[in-house]
Amino acid sequence: MSELTISRRGLLAGSALLLASTALPTIGMAQTPKKGGRLIVAADSEPRNLNPAIVASNGVFFISSKVVETLAEASFDGKDGLEPRLALSWEGAADGLSVTFKLRDGVKWHDGKPFTSADVAFSALQIWKPLQNLGRTVFKDLAAVDTPDDLTAVFKFAKPTPFQLIRNALPALTSVVPKHVYENGKIEENPANNAPVGTGPFKFAEYKAGQYYRLARNDHYWGKDEPYLDEIVYQVLPDRTSAAAALEAEEIQLAAFSAVPLADLDRISKMPGLKVVTKGYEGLTYQLVVEINHRRKELADLKVRQAIAHAIDKDFVVRTIFLGYAATATGPVPKNDPQFYTADVPTYPFDVAKANEMLDEAGYKRADDGKRFALKLLPAPYFNETKQFGDYLRQALAAIGIDAEIVNNDSAAHIKAVYTDHAFDLAVGPPVFRGDPAISTTILVQSGIPDGVPFSNQGGYKNADLDALIAKASETLDTAARTELYKGFQRQVAADLPLINVAEWSFISVARDTVGNIATNPRWAVSNWADTFLES
Repeated sequence: MSELTISRRGLLAGSALLLASTALPTIGMAQTPKKGGRLIVAADSEPRNLNPAIVASNGVFFISSKVVETLAEASFDGKDGLEPRLALSWEGAADGLSVTFKLRDGVKWHDGKPFTSADVAFSALQIWKPLQNLGRTVFKDLAAVDTPDDLTAVFKFAKPTPFQLIRNALPALTSVVPKHVYENGKIEENPANNAPVGTGPFKFAEYKAGQYYRLARNDHYWGKDEPYLDEIVYQVLPDRTSAAAALEAEEIQLAAFSAVPLADLDRISKMPGLKVVTKGYEGLTYQLVVEINHRRKELADLKVRQAIAHAIDKDFVVRTIFLGYAATATGPVPKNDPQFYTADVPTYPFDVAKANEMLDEAGYKRADDGKRFALKLLPAPYFNETKQFGDYLRQALAAIGIDAEIVNNDSAAHIKAVYTDHAFDLAVGPPVFRGDPAISTTILVQSGIPDGVPFSNQGGYKNADLDALIAKASETLDTAARTELYKGFQRQVAADLPLINVAEWSFISVARDTVGNIATNPRWAVSNWADTFLES
């Protein structure tokens, strides 16, 4: 497709053609998949690296999961909440020292070469373990991957590794890339990181900075009759307020990840031809947390941290900032996780008087101007809600005599300031819970994390008992015992407050009624969309 055809004018003309006849609402009606069509999607960011094997993040998955596939995907009704992708089955040894994967036959890379167990072994040993932001923890004890034949990969671990953990990690941490593309040269500098080659239902076609990403149908996909779409175009709309207007004008057909501001949802839901979908994010729970730099003398005092927790009105935050599309948090595991969550943890009800009393007891009396001490507060710039909560937190802290200066940065500067330079006192962070505390949660409070690792404990917090619990859970093979350890983990975090969990939220999709098969799995927005289709 030429640049002229795919220009913004072409995008608008194409979408108008595709949506010339507005369908009646289809909620609750059976839909028969149809072939063909271009799906135009809102994208609010442009990832610098599109290789999900290196950067396991939703911003990358949103685009690349259609191109590069994992061993398994999350499922609403599959065994253990999983559905096969490149692996057909997975079985853990009783001693925790190996996991055997049986791989799908007849799969080809987009360049025509066959997919084999050698690709899985290369991805695991050369990328997931040493390079991936999350895999470095989960696969730290992976010693070897045996490949007795092209369709079998046996992961060998140097220490007992819970099969529950590996199983829970499959959807997010096992993106497989082609060995023949990456085996020569430095992996981090490979051009395929920005033009990925995969096995997925769509091929990476082109990217125009500030304009769009285009994916084209893979005619040799292993899924029978899939994909249904001819193309997916991600139209770059960095201003989230423009997504609603683009949907109403039929310039785009889908806005995922709450690209339409929450404040617009009520109005949008009443518009003919549009549907609001709340499903499809159950496996992508975001957590609103207050990150704390424990190098600050005042913040190293538990009473001060408890006072800050009492000063935050979580119900108000959920009601006012998230407009009810969230839940209050009790600790580091979200309420919607059926495996690990426990409500049996210390809590900190909203109580400004008690917060002030605790600060007095801690020795931080108000000065003549009413202030106790000043802090530097860095709200994460990724979502409207994190920025709005930063403004709220500044006011909440002012009510207890803490003067918070807000420092706003762009994404790159924020990550550097918080996770490399430690140039913050408090930060507002939105980490993601990915189905198992060992994948992306324990790293938020565990000590000894190297500088520069995003969404990790860079606040200098150290707790030997908590570190020991985390280490024990990482090696406990019995599922029930491991689950109980993580309930103890939640209790310890809530008691000592290395960070403060405020709320947890999912996202909303808004789409034209012509888009079929939305929210078909708990990670739908970052899954492969092989079965997504357009009715016209």
